[in-house]
Amino acid sequence: MRLVLFDLDGTLLATDSDHAFGEHLVRIGWANEAEFRRRNDEFYRQYQAGRLDIDAYIDFATAPWRHRDAQALRQITEDFIAGWIRPTLHERALSLVQQHQDAGDTVAIVTATNEFITRPIADLFGVRDLIATELARDAAGRINGRIHGTPSFRDGKVTRLDEWLKTRLQSRRDFEQIVFYSDSTNDLALLEQVSHPVATNPSPALEQIAHERGWPILRLFESTTA
Repeated sequence: MRLVLFDLDGTLLATDSDHAFGEHLVRIGWANEAEFRRRNDEFYRQYQAGRLDIDAYIDFATAPWRHRDAQALRQITEDFIAGWIRPTLHERALSLVQQHQDAGDTVAIVTATNEFITRPIADLFGVRDLIATELARDAAGRINGRIHGTPSFRDGKVTRLDEWLKTRLQSRRDFEQIVFYSDSTNDLALLEQVSHPVATNPSPALEQIAHERGWPILRLFESTTA
């Protein structure tokens, strides 16, 4: 059996869905343009540098919308997917996921971005199994700006993968191969745990590591692979 894992932002998507959702909130007037954009950009730079405080980010990023009613949230989600995500989809990324599914592989997306944003994106790829940062809720079921459990970020991706497999009465030992596609050094902890790491549209830092360790490099958004 083969387990195939995909990071999402920068790997399957040629954008960062978390950052883009913040831009969407600014565009529709749910967030102050100057202040929200400044802080959103700063958190994104922290993520790229590998020093994001994900708890602080979740509190900040959900503040403009977590008090909104369900109908309004459904509408902005549909608008976000139509306006920001669908235009960024690449046929090669869609085809890669489909190839693994057609081969009978167990396929999951493992992303640090929260499940509110990423569940509809995973659906676009036809991927049922999503390991994303889960948002905590209060006694009334309202999102409260905190994280439920371990965020699927950096080392947390390994923890959350093992937790997910346990719910399936499985472990990593049950698979002959585990493949992980990722673009970022934020995912080194999981890349180092799998049998087949694939640096996908890699950042310069990850590309250097891939060359040093002999990992394959895949460029889904270009016409060549290395």
